[in-house]
This record gives sequence, C-alpha cells and structure tokens, in this order.
Amino acid sequence: MHKPMFAPARWGARWGAIVLIGVGMAGCAGTGSRLAGMVTPYKVDVVQGNFISREQVEMLQPGMGRQQVREILGTPLMVSVFHSDRWEYVFTLKRPDVEVQTRKLTVFFKDNVMERVEGDEMPTEAEFVASLSTKVSKPKVPQLEATEAQLARFPKAEPAAEPAAAPALPPATSYPPLESPRR
Repeated sequence: MHKPMFAPARWGARWGAIVLIGVGMAGCAGTGSRLAGMVTPYKVDVVQGNFISREQVEMLQPGMGRQQVREILGTPLMVSVFHSDRWEYVFTLKRPDVEVQTRKLTVFFKDNVMERVEGDEMPTEAEFVASLSTKVSKPKVPQLEATEAQLARFPKAEPAAEPAAAPALPPATSYPPLESPRR
C-alpha cells in the first residue's frame, strides 16, 4: 500500500491556522485599516509619444521637406494611410496624483513639403522640466524625538557597576617580524 502524495490532515491544520490568524487580526479594532494604510502600491509615471517643445515648433518653416521635419520633431506617433499628407505628434504624461498632460501637434504636407502646423501650445523645455519636478503632496515626517511624558512611562535604568580594572601590562617595545625568515 502506498502513501498519498498530499496528507489531507496536514492541509487542514495549515488552513485552520491561517483562518485563526486571520480572525485574530480581524478582531483587533482598526488593525485592518492600519495595515492597509501602511501598504501602498507603487505608481509609475507613464510617458507616451514624443515631447515637442516650443523651441522645436519655432524651428519649423513652411517649405521644409519631410526629412527636415523628422530631424526636428522626430518620428511621428501616427501616420495614416488614408491621410498621408499629415503627421500626428501626440504626447501624454500620466503621473500619480497629478492631472494628465496631453499635447497634440499636426504637421500638414502638400507635395512632400510642409505647408502648416496646427495643435496645442507647446511648453518650453524649461517649463516642461519645471512641471516634472513639482510635487503634489509632501510625505508626512514622523516625530523622531520622545516627549518628557513619553519618557516618564519607562523606568530609569540604573548605572552599571564598573568592572574591576585589569592589571596594566607594560608597553611592548619590540614587535615580531612581519615575514618569516627565508631559509
């Protein structure tokens, strides 16, 4: 007769212990909310598309070729098969606890030559960098020093008796050689 791979009695004991711990934790008033408040998920910044600065838009001139526009603005995010005479540049920045930034710019071509540009007003590079460094909320710094009332709750420690002084050894006047003598 062979032994079963999983012993049901062992699993039952484990699940029982898990349930008891969970019930014990739930019984403590406010423990669940405190634990949930301590654990917060990490939220990443999501950047999609090409950031286009005001300086880049100002460099564009009617009559430029497609390659010149691509060198200034980069590869467009969207090029439609049905609208080959225009390039779409879209930039989106999603940050936790900050309003989503979305900017759009459309470059129109006629006979492979830039005709005009339409879209949102673009920020300068300095304005964009400044918008990245702003914080919405500052984290709460806990108090790191105990008050006199908090310290009074603990018993005062008695000073430890000093150990008996060991007899002083005479200072060494010579040291052994660092290397063994060669033979």
